[in-house]
Amino acid sequence: MEYHKTHDPDYVRRLLGHRSLMSTQIYINMERAIFSENDQEFHVKVAENLDEACKLLAVGFEFVTDLEGKKLFRKRK
Repeated sequence: MEYHKTHDPDYVRRLLGHRSLMSTQIYINMERAIFSENDQEFHVKVAENLDEACKLLAVGFEFVTDLEGKKLFRKRK
């Protein structure tokens, strides 16, 4: 479930205490079997300034890119 939330194999490896990513791959494969890879829906927010960007990061949004002077963030649904 942690891999489903983060999509970060190295983080999950460390969380589970595995020395090898091969051990963690078992759980990643289970996540992929349970949840479709098409489950890539996001909430998207735009930050106009540094304060808004910090607030979005604090509630779990991740920075995607700058566009037209604004910062775009996303978080999985």
